[in-house]
Amino acid sequence: MKRKRCDMEETTKKKKMTEIGSAIEELSVLSIAKTTIVTTETESTCIINLPLKPLLSFCKLIIQVLDKIGPTMAVLRQDIDQNIQRLEKMWESDPILYSNLVEILRKEAKEGSTKKPKSCSRAALWLTRAMDFTLELLQRLVKDMSQNMEQAVLESYNLTIKPWHGWISAAAFKVALKLVPNNNTFINVLAAKDESNQMVQDDIRSLISLLIPLLRQLHSILELYEVHKLKST
Repeated sequence: MKRKRCDMEETTKKKKMTEIGSAIEELSVLSIAKTTIVTTETESTCIINLPLKPLLSFCKLIIQVLDKIGPTMAVLRQDIDQNIQRLEKMWESDPILYSNLVEILRKEAKEGSTKKPKSCSRAALWLTRAMDFTLELLQRLVKDMSQNMEQAVLESYNLTIKPWHGWISAAAFKVALKLVPNNNTFINVLAAKDESNQMVQDDIRSLISLLIPLLRQLHSILELYEVHKLKST
């Protein structure tokens, strides 16, 4: 029993050494939002909780994963970082009130500032789209590890982010696409020391299983506050 416990602790320690393992850990402790709808004769009130800080910590780990893809992700990476900073600044203004992402969206909806270029609602939207891209890419990789990495990145981008990007950002992405590493190189840099490709794939599948319900909840919240169709400015 003691030996088994030591093995489990060693496995956990190894996972913490990788971006994927850390992302799994962060999502595991993130309390997925639950929605309660209270209806009266005059209105329906939605009580939703989505802890902001664990979500932002996870988004920071996404940046580290995207860094492994290289310069192609520079535009998206910078966008993620700026949006994290914007939401962190709001959180710092009142850590108790804004510990819940939904309170920030609700505040801006009441103020009518949701659609402003520098709104936190837009920041949350683009972080969600970055997660959409990450999920799509990881799903493609675990489905067929032999596929062309450049093609996988391009198709993931076309499905998740390109429809919302302006032509300048889309053009910048296209130019950098040739710098994408091959799939084996990408998987190898995600792996911890002595971790096999199969172990990395298993970690990616675990991450995917946690990310899908989170994104489902995020999209529901963004749609509730009519943020989901905003394009880049």
